Amino acid sequence: MKIVNIGVIGCGSIARNRHIPEYEANPHTTIRAVCDLVKERAEETASHLGAAAYTDYHELLKDESIEAVSVCTSNHMHARISIDALAAGKHVLCEKPMATSEQEAEEMMEAEKRSGKKLMIAHNQRFVPSHVKARELIANGELGKIFSFRTTFGHGGPEGWSIDGKDSWFFRREEAFIGAMGDLGVHKSDLIQFLLDEPVTQVAAFVENNAKENITVDDNAVCLLRTAGGLIGTLTASWAYVPEEDNSTIIYGEKGTLRLEDDPVHSLTAHYTNGHTVRYELGGIQTNDAGGQEGSGVIDAFTHSIVSNTEVPVSAADGKQALDVILAALASSERGQFITIGKEGVQ
Repeated sequence: MKIVNIGVIGCGSIARNRHIPEYEANPHTTIRAVCDLVKERAEETASHLGAAAYTDYHELLKDESIEAVSVCTSNHMHARISIDALAAGKHVLCEKPMATSEQEAEEMMEAEKRSGKKLMIAHNQRFVPSHVKARELIANGELGKIFSFRTTFGHGGPEGWSIDGKDSWFFRREEAFIGAMGDLGVHKSDLIQFLLDEPVTQVAAFVENNAKENITVDDNAVCLLRTAGGLIGTLTASWAYVPEEDNSTIIYGEKGTLRLEDDPVHSLTAHYTNGHTVRYELGGIQTNDAGGQEGSGVIDAFTHSIVSNTEVPVSAADGKQALDVILAALASSERGQFITIGKEGVQ
């Protein structure tokens, strides 16, 4: 059995709650090294894993035994670390959003091509069972022509689960680049394009900070989206949904409606115009709530692509497509106009 040696760069909550446990659970991976700017955090994490601890990711990348890395740092370092890791001959799993600009995303894609290694973006909502099933139903024509959609992701904010609480980098523009839209909205940007299997080409948005004090990023956003095929719908992202999060999506079609992740028992409900209703119990979506964390499928998919030498299921191009919608939303909010996403990106 092939074992892939892993390095985890960034030892915050996303690494501790998702990447590390899922690598430990995967029979094809072993974590050989971890890195964090906070020495104590790196050493504490490493001690539980029997791994090497670093505070400089460049030193970790010099270890030739490490074949792949997870990039779990603040957003502003995603591109730089991913590019350096690819140049060092490592496969890369990068957290979302993949970059802070189109240029960074394009540089990551070029670095992947030069390296011959794999670059996957950790858009975990693609692996949620209800989302996989909904995509299948839509592709099979179960809803007929799709008319519209609504997708949202909101919770009380990173202070409730980030390792640094209210002092988290999530709230600082220089490190996060964008707030709720980068944390949550980019998930739904990727998801809706995945479900409908067509890109978003036009965006209008309000991206605001109106819920939290002393932060320099957005915490509430409402977007109007139009796809290449002319479908219209809304995307919302918020750090002001209390006390419970909302991670739901609704797809409206001529033959019925799909409701995803808006019922505690039935993760997908299909209501058809002929009066027939199908309720699916497919397992819950991943959540940061206590006791709610489940395997995301991301680590297993990334590992499988390495072991089997197949394409990653969420490519850098997919990651850029999701990022483009976020960048367009920012531009729309700043300019007060619709923004078009063309072949050359946000215009």
